[in-house]
Amino acid sequence: MATSMKSSTPPRAVVTVRYKSGVLDPQGATIQRALTDLGMDGITEVRTGRTFELELSPDTTRETVEQACRALLANPIIETYQIEMPE
Repeated sequence: MATSMKSSTPPRAVVTVRYKSGVLDPQGATIQRALTDLGMDGITEVRTGRTFELELSPDTTRETVEQACRALLANPIIETYQIEMPE
């Protein structure tokens, strides 16, 4: 007899925020220099970013997460964001 089991884990969205291409990333540049100093010459550029994991209520829409990104999680002038969430 097969039974259906619902996941008790709430849905999550993962938002990754990065600087836009062409925007100076001083932390990434510092990391790249340190890697070179450690003898890792093959790494020519490092770009940093931030990751946010958002726990969602079951009825939360992608648009709500987009609004959170535009309003608070990312600066749309200098940053881009990518959203991964269940369909």
